[in-house]
Amino acid sequence: MAEKLKITLVKSTIGAVPKNRKTVEALGLRKLNHVVEMPDNEAVRGMVRQVRHLVKVEEI
Repeated sequence: MAEKLKITLVKSTIGAVPKNRKTVEALGLRKLNHVVEMPDNEAVRGMVRQVRHLVKVEEI
């Protein structure tokens, strides 16, 4: 596993389920194309898996 994940919000959360909106917010993503770096652990990977249709993930 990589040390960090680079997560980019590529799709708007306007029509998303409220649970998915909160997950995106918990990842620290605010606007479209906003990028955050998070540690690569099971908790973060689970959050990314839940909103995989809204984000793009790269291993750093």
